[in-house]
Amino acid sequence: MIDPTFSHTSIFNREFRLFGEELMLHIFQKRVILFGVGGVGSWCAESLVRSGIEHLTIVDPDTVNVTNINRQLLATTKTIGRPKVEVLKERLLEINPHARIHALQEIYQKSNCDSFQLESYDYIIDAIDSLENKAHLLLQAAETQARVFSSMGAALKLDPIKIQTAEFWKVKGCPLARALREKFKKMQIRPKKKIVCVFSDEVLPNKGEVFAGDSSPAAFHKVAYNGSIAHATALFGFMMAGLVMQDIHNEFVHNH
Repeated sequence: MIDPTFSHTSIFNREFRLFGEELMLHIFQKRVILFGVGGVGSWCAESLVRSGIEHLTIVDPDTVNVTNINRQLLATTKTIGRPKVEVLKERLLEINPHARIHALQEIYQKSNCDSFQLESYDYIIDAIDSLENKAHLLLQAAETQARVFSSMGAALKLDPIKIQTAEFWKVKGCPLARALREKFKKMQIRPKKKIVCVFSDEVLPNKGEVFAGDSSPAAFHKVAYNGSIAHATALFGFMMAGLVMQDIHNEFVHNH
């Protein structure tokens, strides 16, 4: 049961002062779906809910692993083994009990893409690791009326100043973006509209050995594990959430 003291005006008091009541009511109505709630997506989800997004679907097939603790918002020694989306949903509802958080412990892929009803969302956020599934999601998302934002590779990054945004085809120095472009060219297809991406052109060497606690990357539909750190992955997530909020603000100002 929702505590009546947790009203919209109390939780989002500072944001009402920033945006005003009319825009805040607009924010509350926006529908967002986020694919991937790991090192990037978990921080993105938290920022969105703390900013007033109340209709949020989170999608991720994984459970919390001990190796997630260094960088994923939802990962602690107490949540190991639990579904990531379940843990994150509990946290998000503690932040805003009014929110409607739809948690799907599923993997996005070609065989089930229609079940996510992408056309029903205002914003589609991609924080998927798998190259194959990421490429398919971007192509499908670009078919909808939704605004689409995508995270490129956040691993092997350290310098926060180098994290930036660009339209997908203008991203430079990112191996993941390059691999996606090569895949689209090979398929002789490309997303039908512009997709703004968060990326960094910094690529540090992967120095670590395989840790005994690692599962096979193939089990999680990933090519390999790369070193990563919390502030870098979190900044990627915060920037994607910021792109959503900025877009809502700009749309509102344009229409009023």
